[in-house]
Amino acid sequence: MTQGGVKTRASFPSTEWFEAVRSLVNSDEQYRRIGTCDAVVGVKVPDRQKYYLLTFEAFECSEVKESTEQEVDNADFWLEAPFEKWKELITNVKDNGKADLHHTLNTIDLEDPQGFARSRDGYKRDLFYRFNQSFQYFFDLSSKIETTFPN
Repeated sequence: MTQGGVKTRASFPSTEWFEAVRSLVNSDEQYRRIGTCDAVVGVKVPDRQKYYLLTFEAFECSEVKESTEQEVDNADFWLEAPFEKWKELITNVKDNGKADLHHTLNTIDLEDPQGFARSRDGYKRDLFYRFNQSFQYFFDLSSKIETTFPN
């Protein structure tokens, strides 16, 4: 993303990284064409003890915030993977402009015996599948960010 000629650079995982993607999503007309999306989505990077909540309302991602694990556990659903898996996903998106077939959110979910998308409520977990295209688009737009990964 370019702001005043400067490409956005952000470290994953961080609020700044999610905010940068949120900004891209909210200014992307293509995202609006997918349709409405209403869900509170948690993101867990447990081995780094990093937790985030992303709120999707209508045609935008209305809020991003760092959170506690308990708050994320109360989201409609959360995406959970170790740091190296997140790094692989985001690097793949960057390399290809979008996730290849082995790195889509849906494929990762299907290949993980515990599931990538998790919830304490099966009905709320279904929001992952219902709005999957919106969530995939969100992560695919991260290809426009210069992402760094802390050691």
